[in-house]
Amino acid sequence: MQDQRADLEWRTGDVPVSTRFDDPYFSLENGLAETRHVFLDGNRLPARFRDGFHIAELGFGTGLNFLCTALAWMQAGAPGSLRFTSFEAYPMTATDMARAHAAFPELSAVSEALLSTWRPQRAVTTFGNGITLEIITGDARDALPDWQGQADAWFLDGFSPAKNPELWGPDLMAQIGAHTLPGGTVATYTAAGSVRRGLTGAGLRVTRQPGYGRKRHMTVAERPQ
Repeated sequence: MQDQRADLEWRTGDVPVSTRFDDPYFSLENGLAETRHVFLDGNRLPARFRDGFHIAELGFGTGLNFLCTALAWMQAGAPGSLRFTSFEAYPMTATDMARAHAAFPELSAVSEALLSTWRPQRAVTTFGNGITLEIITGDARDALPDWQGQADAWFLDGFSPAKNPELWGPDLMAQIGAHTLPGGTVATYTAAGSVRRGLTGAGLRVTRQPGYGRKRHMTVAERPQ
C-alpha cells in the first residue's frame, strides 16, 4: 500500500477522475465551490477557527480541500496554529496535482507552496501562517485506530460509498466518532443512508443539509459536548 499511487484520467479539461474507482476527485461543475459549500460551510468554517484548531480528512486527493482551507485560514487572519491531517491510500503525483490546481488560479500561491514540498512519505510539512500538514499514507482502516489525534472538524471526502464502500463502513465511522473532540463536527458530500447510520452509531448527531450542485443533499454531524 505504501508504494501505490493514484491512477487517473482527465475529463472536461482538467478534472481528474480515478480509474480505480471510476469517480471524479471533485465536482465536474466547480471543485472549489464544492469544497467551500461542503467542507467549510458544513463545518461552520472559518467562524470556528482558533489557535490549535485541528482538521482531519479521509482522502487527500488533489489537495484541493487543504488549499481551500489554508486560504480561508490566512484570509481570516486567525491567530496561532492550524493542524491538518489527511489519510490517503493512493497519493497523487505533484505533476497531476499541479494540473488539477491550474483550474483555480486564486489558489496559486498556496498550491505552489504545497507542490514545492510535496512528499507523500514525509509525515509532516510546515507551511507559513502557522499551518501544519500531516499526510498519513495507507489504508485509513488500518491507520486511524492507531492515530493519537482528536479533530475539531472532519472532511470525509473518499470516493463515493457505492464505488469505495471500504472507506465508509460502520467500523471506520466509529473511529471517526472516537477521534472527534466534544463539540467537533463532520461534513461530507454524501447523504447515503449507510453513512448517516454509521455516524449516528458512532454517537454523533447527524443532519441532512442541501448539497452542492446536482447533489440534493449532503451530511453533517456533531459530537455532543
